[in-house]
Amino acid sequence: MKEYTTEFLRNIALVSHGGAGKTMLAEAFLHASGGTTRLGKVEDGTTASDYDEEEIRRSISIYASMVPVEHRDHKVNVIDAPGYTDFVGEAISALSVADGAIILVDAVAGVEVGTELAWRYANDFKLPRFFLINKMDRDNADFEKTYAGLEEFARGHGKRTLKVQLPVGEKQNFKGVVDIIGMKAYMGDGKAASDIPADLKEAADQAHFTLVEAAAEGEDELMEKYLENGSLTHEEMVRGLKDVVHSGAFVLVFCGAGGREIGVVPLLNCIVDLMPSPLKAVERVAQGKAGEEVLKPSDTEPLAAYIWKTTADPFVGKMTYFRIFSGSIQADSHVWNQNKGVDERMSGLHFQRGKEGIPTKIVHAGDIASVSKLNATSTGDTFCDKNHPLTIAKPKFPAALYRVAVSPKTQADAAKISPTLTRLCEEDMTLTWQNDPITRETVLQGMGDQHIDVAVHRAQVKFQVGLTTHEPKIPYREGITRKASAQYRHKKQSGGAGQFGEVHLRIEPYHEGDFDFTDELVGMNLSKSYLPPIEKGIKATMERGAFAGYPMNNVRVIVYDGKEHEVDSKPVAFEIAGREAFKLAVQSAGPVLFEPIMEVHVTVPDANMGDAMSDLNTRRGRVQGTETEHGYTTIIAHVPMAELMHYTTQIRSITGGRGYFTMELHHYDVVPTNVAMPIIEAHKKEMEAKKEE
Repeated sequence: MKEYTTEFLRNIALVSHGGAGKTMLAEAFLHASGGTTRLGKVEDGTTASDYDEEEIRRSISIYASMVPVEHRDHKVNVIDAPGYTDFVGEAISALSVADGAIILVDAVAGVEVGTELAWRYANDFKLPRFFLINKMDRDNADFEKTYAGLEEFARGHGKRTLKVQLPVGEKQNFKGVVDIIGMKAYMGDGKAASDIPADLKEAADQAHFTLVEAAAEGEDELMEKYLENGSLTHEEMVRGLKDVVHSGAFVLVFCGAGGREIGVVPLLNCIVDLMPSPLKAVERVAQGKAGEEVLKPSDTEPLAAYIWKTTADPFVGKMTYFRIFSGSIQADSHVWNQNKGVDERMSGLHFQRGKEGIPTKIVHAGDIASVSKLNATSTGDTFCDKNHPLTIAKPKFPAALYRVAVSPKTQADAAKISPTLTRLCEEDMTLTWQNDPITRETVLQGMGDQHIDVAVHRAQVKFQVGLTTHEPKIPYREGITRKASAQYRHKKQSGGAGQFGEVHLRIEPYHEGDFDFTDELVGMNLSKSYLPPIEKGIKATMERGAFAGYPMNNVRVIVYDGKEHEVDSKPVAFEIAGREAFKLAVQSAGPVLFEPIMEVHVTVPDANMGDAMSDLNTRRGRVQGTETEHGYTTIIAHVPMAELMHYTTQIRSITGGRGYFTMELHHYDVVPTNVAMPIIEAHKKEMEAKKEE
């Protein structure tokens, strides 16, 4: 691959609903531009961008992958992003390093949930975008109907659409496209231009007139020319369209069939002509020593490169993908990782094309490349010059809300579980894990069941660590509601020295902190030296739970009397006596179970609001209020965590995938008796079973 400087680069992310044909379009770009000798197929597992065995097994994209395409002396870095909702983190990462987006729409299905998501994330990054009505060769494909849907969708978001291509034929007879900018037809693979078919001439003229009008809006000078002459030259038209695309006023609509390579070359032409190079792209900023600095995409500027993806491979080792926003990187040079505070050596610089690495000596400003075998760097870090520290902010990722508890399959896996989960989460910004201090479980959180499934499979294949998953326990807490007192005598006589200890104590709810231990001992019945073991026994019981197996807090304990024996009294005897007296007192102190109540913000289309509300009611939810915006309603509610275990899946099915939610812990509240009883009973049975063992 030859060297391309900044103005000859285009960074384009392909985004859409799952199954709209992004991977095949990337494949067609590569083949049509001479990058490969034959066209791969998703179902055969032979495409350049879906090369991971898990992607081949499922026939869907799971990871964003790079496919650089050389066309008309430009390099187009095509980033094929997954469309399935569970892997939205990869799509966000891809868009964060792109300068433009192509949103694909299936010619039969039209605007789908994933189309809306792709649009929303492209908005977050302020990216210029094209629509491609893809799979025009499908039965029931309908260009006009799909275009009308896109026009309405864009209008709802304050943008206008423009046809820049018309299909020649449809369904089985889809043969080519008419390029309205150059007023030529491109039949078949589109490498040669021909005249527009007679039956499409009128429609093409009309569309051309609309395009010229839109292009004239790009610059005042062009508008004056247009009003004077009634037309614009081809160059002026391209210049004007470039302006309206970059400003985001218009979204150009293309058509094609990526799987048959129809419409692919004219689309590549428009990417080169109309999409911004890194020089004209959205301005990026980084945090410097003295505040924010605007990054200038030039080789001579201080280095700022963002790491948007890392992958671990047992054969290749660690691969780190980065985009240079300013400066350049030479092979074998040293760069500074500002987030980790370490120096990294750039040996093995590559341009990735799927799994194939093309070695390079230099990466210019604006380009996207990869480097192998770095030690400390992970996704979200920034490379810069040590003397000119810069940090590029990570994009905002949706919170991981689908929780599973993971445990090691074997003893050998147990030692490797923490480092493996840490590595998985370093690679994927939408995965998180933690050890829950209350339930003592290892909890992995992701975007949905498929996401977690892929992560667990990856742990097995890439890191040789076997994991099993199960539903996580809810971090309940135990508490008491009133005062109570109890006493307990521990006496053990079994030949030789015996054990003796007697403790009298009172307990009461305590709201100034988690635990308070004090005494009211008078006289000589019990020496104060036995208070520490009594406290130790009670603390251990509170950690493990006194009646349901969950930690207890907000309790004050007062030891007011007891008995000791000058020979048989030992600390261990008082530890046991304190523990048992405490358990007896708890039984009389109105013991209750507290559960975590989450504040949930559920955003759904207005049409689904009623269903979402009634579903929350069945989950013991209390609606606090609603907010409405752009045809969507956000319901704010307090819902017990126990009722939200599979809510990710449920909200998707209620809203056809359009709903989403966030949640965070709000407070703890008493568990209703009918819910608490089975939990306490289950714990009792478990304890009895352990005793029998």
